[in-house]
Amino acid sequence: MGVWSRMRHLLWAGRFQLLPRQAGPCTRKLAVTSAVAASHCSPWPLAPLATSGSSRWVSMGFLQPLIPGGRAPCRWGSQFNVPPSALLVARPVGICSMMRLPVQASAQGLDAAFVGVPLDTGTSNRPGARFGPRQIRAESAMVRRYNGSTRAAPFDSLRVADIGDVNVNLYNLPDSCRLIRESYQEIVASSCVPLTLGGDHTITYPILQALAAKHGPVGLVHVDAHTDTGDTALGERIYHGTPFRRCVEEGLLDCSRVVQIGLRGPSYDPDPYEYSRKQGFRVVPAEKCWMKSLEPLMGEVRAQMGDKPVYLSFDIDALDPAYAPGTGTPEIAGLTPVQALEIIRGCKGLNIVGCDLVEVAPMYDVSGNTALLGANLLFEMLCVLPGVKTL
Repeated sequence: MGVWSRMRHLLWAGRFQLLPRQAGPCTRKLAVTSAVAASHCSPWPLAPLATSGSSRWVSMGFLQPLIPGGRAPCRWGSQFNVPPSALLVARPVGICSMMRLPVQASAQGLDAAFVGVPLDTGTSNRPGARFGPRQIRAESAMVRRYNGSTRAAPFDSLRVADIGDVNVNLYNLPDSCRLIRESYQEIVASSCVPLTLGGDHTITYPILQALAAKHGPVGLVHVDAHTDTGDTALGERIYHGTPFRRCVEEGLLDCSRVVQIGLRGPSYDPDPYEYSRKQGFRVVPAEKCWMKSLEPLMGEVRAQMGDKPVYLSFDIDALDPAYAPGTGTPEIAGLTPVQALEIIRGCKGLNIVGCDLVEVAPMYDVSGNTALLGANLLFEMLCVLPGVKTL
């Protein structure tokens, strides 16, 4: 194969896609890049499926050979969407999607979907989380197909894709909440579990509005340095410090099945957790987590949550800023990445109906490690969804 033919082959492999020809354009609320949309409308005809005689192509991971007049190779030896191996396609090659998965314009036909919400107009300190989804996707090129520790095989179990970003209104926070809510109503209507790349924590409020409309009040595993149960700030009732109070007021949460883990830091009130306790939340301050495994705690959390719907919301500032400095409201003496894994892996077996990873603000961490950590935590969330098998 010549140099240019080989280059074209790699480029096609990097922008592989699984949408049928009749897939429509992006909706108003879910924005996908024009380059990806163009790849969904390739004029190249379908190539014949690989057979036992086309071993060279099969060994390279493709089900379809790239031939003159052919179409992009689709899948990597699986009936599901699978991240491409860096042994075959270089990590910088292709569209920057979550784990380099196919990008499609809606959640139709998917069991789980990564979706970005690039909003940070609800932040109270350092802005920048609007760039979180983009950087998390970039760093996710390091995440691979299987979970080598838990042996979870999400891409052999569920059909997963990246469905782009919610087209938020950066100049109107309440309108952004409406756009997010309507977008997630469409996602959950297709029985797809959303895994959200934030964005500041304001976004969890409209997401839970959409989920509770389908499932009723949900349980909540909330990992954060802050309770996010404030009432108002500067006269405003919606910002990243108030989402869970708004959720309580609207009956979106089953308060007997809410746990908040990792809380810490100075406060404006003598007892910053009073509101949470009065609602019946279980409060686990960071001090109760220091220097210990959280596996016993998560056994208790699983018993508390039962088999009813649960939402997992993870603010990256739950982690100590030594590990995750790229965030807007860092607090010292936080959780470790190992404890973060224990929390998420401890959610295995729960009836998880949605997850988010919020508050990554990439410009405060030039190493990219905060976004890399966020990408890995989202992968861990995918690995504990219902229906994911282990090998």
